[in-house]
Amino acid sequence: MSPPALSRRRLIALGVAGLIASPARATEITAAAIDWAMLETALAMHIPVVAGAELLLYRKFVIEPALPPEIADLGLRGTINFEVLSRAAPGLILSSPWYTRLEPNLRRIAPVLSMRIHERGRDPYEAAEAAAFELGRRFGREAAAEGLVRETREQLSATASALAARPRSPLFVITIGDPRHFRVFGTDSMVGTVLKRLGLVNAWERQTSYSVQAPVDIVTLADNPDAAIVILAPVPDDARRVLPESEIWRNLPAVRAGRVMVIDPVNHFGGLPAARRLARLLGAALSEGAPGLG
Repeated sequence: MSPPALSRRRLIALGVAGLIASPARATEITAAAIDWAMLETALAMHIPVVAGAELLLYRKFVIEPALPPEIADLGLRGTINFEVLSRAAPGLILSSPWYTRLEPNLRRIAPVLSMRIHERGRDPYEAAEAAAFELGRRFGREAAAEGLVRETREQLSATASALAARPRSPLFVITIGDPRHFRVFGTDSMVGTVLKRLGLVNAWERQTSYSVQAPVDIVTLADNPDAAIVILAPVPDDARRVLPESEIWRNLPAVRAGRVMVIDPVNHFGGLPAARRLARLLGAALSEGAPGLG
C-alpha cells in the first residue's frame, strides 16, 4: 500500500522544522583577515576565519586569541597571496585603510569590510568597540559583540579597582628598537587609552605620529625622573646584551630605582582583545612585579 500523500501544510511544517533543526554554522559567512586588529576581534567573537595574513608573526606578537589550526596563511599583509585567498573562498574580507591599494583585487574574490581603529583625533578604544559591533552586525553575532565589549570593559574596570590603592608612578610604555633608540606610545594610542582607563598616567606628554613616536633617543627616558618604564617584549638580542652594560641606561632614574618591567608582547595597534591583554599584563606587572632589564 502506498504511503499517504503529504499535504501542502504538512510539507511547509516539515520544511520549517528542518530549517530550525539545521545547525547555524551550515550557513555562516566565513571571513579572511588582512588586518590583525580585525583578525583578533573576529576570533574573539568566534567568527569562522578561514584565512589571515602573517600568521607566524601573529603567533609571536599578537598571541591571543589563538588561531584555529586550519586557518590558511596569506603571507605578508602588504603583498598577500591572492591564490591562497581565492582557495579559502571567504564570504567577507576584513581589512583596514592601510591596505586600500589591495582592495580592487580583494573585491574580485569577496566583498571587503575596511575599518580603521587608529585614526588621528579619535579614541582607538571607542573605535575598537565600534568595529566589534559592526562585525557582529555583518556576521549575525550581535550577542558576541556585546559580550566582547562588556567583558573587556569589566576587565579594565576590575584591574583599575585592583590598582587603585597602590602607589603608582607615571609610565613610559615603550618598545626597544636598538641599544640607543626606542618607540613610545602616546595618549592617542590604544596603549595610552588603556592606561587612562586603568587610572594610570602616561609619562609621554609630547606629540606622537599615528599614536607612537619613533625613534627616540634612550636618554629621553630621563625627562621624567619619577616615571617607571614598561617595555613590551620582544627585546632585540643586541639591546638585551648591551643595555645592562650601558652607562646611559644604568643611570636613567627608572633603572637606578628598579622601576623597569618587561611584559609579554601585545598587539599595540590591535582591537579590544589587545586592550584586554594589555590590561591583564599591566595589572599583573604592577601588582606582582615583572622581570627588568639590567
